[in-house]
Amino acid sequence: MGWVNDALQGLSTGQQVQIRPQGGSMRGRIESGDLVTLAPVEARDVRVDDVVLVAWKGNHLLHVVREIRDNEFLIGNNVGKINGWARVQDIRGRVVDVVHDAST
Repeated sequence: MGWVNDALQGLSTGQQVQIRPQGGSMRGRIESGDLVTLAPVEARDVRVDDVVLVAWKGNHLLHVVREIRDNEFLIGNNVGKINGWARVQDIRGRVVDVVHDAST
């Protein structure tokens, strides 16, 4: 996915990045095509209900943190699915702003 590569590149250099992710798993919070700003984040600063960019089973997802225990984060989408526990090192960035696309 092009937006994922762009996000990872910018985040790895400590920069905020803006992306336009596609898909419906976060509808109600992030619609397909919305302008999303991601910022680098230390895992210790991630809170329940944050939306994070997370490495998951060979892919990267924008998902909601549902619970935190030790160095793990329970992630899920915004339409009811719980994916499972992600490791602290899998958190790549946090959503800090969403501008909704007026055409959606």
